[in-house]
Amino acid sequence: MSEQPPFSDPGDQPDGDGFDDIVDEETSRDPDLAVIEAGSRTLRTQAGPPQGDPVPTRPADPAVDQALREVEAELATRWGETKLEPSVQRIAALMDVLGEPQRAYPSIHLTGTNGKTSTARMIEALLGAFELRTGRYTSPHVQTITERISLDGAPISAERFIETYQDIKPYVEMVDAAQEYRLSFFEVMTGMAYAAFADAPVDVAVVEVGMGGSWDATNVIDGSVAVITPISLDHTDRLGDTPAAIAEEKAGVIKEGATVILAQQPVDAAQVLLKKAVGADATVAREGMEFGVVSREVAVGGQLLTLRGLGGEYEEVFLPLYGAHQAHNAAVALAAVEAFFGIGAQQARLLDVDTVRQAFASVASPGRLEVVRSSPTVVLDAAHNPAGARAAAEGVQEAFGFSRLIGVVGASGDKDVRGLLEAFEPIFAEVVVTANSTQRAMDPDVLAAVAVEVFGEDRVVVEPRLDEALDAAITLAEEEGEYGGAGVLVTGSVITVGEARLLLRGKG
Repeated sequence: MSEQPPFSDPGDQPDGDGFDDIVDEETSRDPDLAVIEAGSRTLRTQAGPPQGDPVPTRPADPAVDQALREVEAELATRWGETKLEPSVQRIAALMDVLGEPQRAYPSIHLTGTNGKTSTARMIEALLGAFELRTGRYTSPHVQTITERISLDGAPISAERFIETYQDIKPYVEMVDAAQEYRLSFFEVMTGMAYAAFADAPVDVAVVEVGMGGSWDATNVIDGSVAVITPISLDHTDRLGDTPAAIAEEKAGVIKEGATVILAQQPVDAAQVLLKKAVGADATVAREGMEFGVVSREVAVGGQLLTLRGLGGEYEEVFLPLYGAHQAHNAAVALAAVEAFFGIGAQQARLLDVDTVRQAFASVASPGRLEVVRSSPTVVLDAAHNPAGARAAAEGVQEAFGFSRLIGVVGASGDKDVRGLLEAFEPIFAEVVVTANSTQRAMDPDVLAAVAVEVFGEDRVVVEPRLDEALDAAITLAEEEGEYGGAGVLVTGSVITVGEARLLLRGKG
């Protein structure tokens, strides 16, 4: 591993008194002044050249594209990500025959219900800024399967993805033959990620669970830092129907002697997680207690934050993402990286503040309140459960101030669609219900029936094809004219957002 990063002069450190009263929502200052002042400071805090699209496109080389499609087709013959047999037996067997690649590097392991991918991207950016070679494994992908495995902040190339699959394929088949069930799609992807990280090699892996924790395929790693983002109800048929029951499963990522970074949690979930941490002799840092968001201001292109980390305060941190939830994700990410470097338990010093600012200013999180078109403005957000929808709704209202907002919703059939629609009802003038191209998509007519109950018949439009739904929503938004301030929010599913992104990006 690379050397520890440079630290800032601790200077005047806060004494910690009154931190229970931390301001973790929004500043009380005049919002118009905040926009102007924060916007000017934004220009000073951003660093480096403009970033390209963080989401890869299909390979330009027809031969490579064909080879990638063949790999995708082979993976598609396996159990999909929604079909599970709760066990780490198969992935453990694969790791064994591969020579335990997941033990070749330390890991930061993330679970929770919402915010995992954005937080993982922030952790990756921070570690990379301190010159550590990173591997990041997240799911699902927005547009292209290669997004799931990243090295040094960028998705691996299609060529490397294909090569990694071919390298482990004989071992996968060996495990398939010895097990009651073949390895699933997600288990093979996890094996590929761990093998790619060992081959690179990386200094640290940032790994997001697929679902749950204890029996998730990623849980063959021993994360020295376990991150638990906010827990809410999702996948209740597999994880439990209360936050406490879900927390019981997700607590499985907490390993003996680890440091646990806890985002704000429902009380019953927090109790379960803290009990597990005590049993594992783990060190716990809680948002709102040991770390958190001190203040935040809306800024041009994002928000300006003061974060309280495990070692002290970091001021004027520009984050080019929208919404209070992303500020909280940033606080969690910062604490996780501090814990990885031993700050808090072993020492109380700041990471180099300029490096932290540079890292956060470089963060991108595709499909998370992402603007992909202007005139009218079209925003994408992958919210797919009520808690995520509430966060997205609050973020849109704060950051954009649309005079009229049209929703485009395409959801999966196994989600709490009513709860999702109810979260958006106060901010959508009208909603266009549609479907993405997958078999998991809820039938648009069924979705429309629920939407009518929530919005009323006059506010619901049905367009079964996503491209036509987007056109209909944009037309509705354009009725206010060029200066009307109307916008479109596309949401309901990562898949819907990914497909919309392909249709819209670059057309604005």
